[in-house]
Amino acid sequence: MNPEFWHERWAANQIGFHRADVHPFLARYWPTLKVVPGATVFVPLCGKSLDMHWLAERGHEIIGVELSEAAVSQFFAEAGLQPKCDSLSGLKRYTASGITLYCGDFFSLTEEMMIDTGGIYDRAALVALPPDIRRRYVHHLRSILPRRHLDMLLVTLEYDQSLVAGPPHCVPATEIDMLFNGDTREHLASMPDNAPPPKFVTAGISELTEHAWRIRLAPSHG
Repeated sequence: MNPEFWHERWAANQIGFHRADVHPFLARYWPTLKVVPGATVFVPLCGKSLDMHWLAERGHEIIGVELSEAAVSQFFAEAGLQPKCDSLSGLKRYTASGITLYCGDFFSLTEEMMIDTGGIYDRAALVALPPDIRRRYVHHLRSILPRRHLDMLLVTLEYDQSLVAGPPHCVPATEIDMLFNGDTREHLASMPDNAPPPKFVTAGISELTEHAWRIRLAPSHG
């Protein structure tokens, strides 16, 4: 994962991965997860996703992490919020209206930051990472989460990656089985993404398939 790639994308406003609406999988399937009302929800590689507002409006505290400070600043500015800014364990921390966004490397997050987490929503993290980093991502996620069962709503993509390289990357069901071996996994739904990024269209990919997964993470033992 090259941090400069993402900084350049945000600086140039090349953010085709950002949705201008709430993801339909979130509205449809989040209520089916075993996440306690009012629990803190972790949103990794959150960008400036409107999904965080949707979750906050339903009573959840939000913890997010995002590499780009531009994305974090835009998120709060577009919501008309003035966040408090401080630092923790080398990461900048922005907080306003029950939403805390850490600006920096996901792999710098600590157990202290995640201690209250009661659920996870991953729409843009796993698919943003190449295969070798995806394994590391899941390992680190387990290492910082509370030692109890936690439900995650995971959104993945499938397409012919021989035609074009990610991100966003293709993450097939076989890899989900490998990454979350030992966890309860349920494929909830699939639907076409009819608005692929321009580089996908240029490569001849006219349709991507999005998948929704419910993952019940087993307690980590360290």
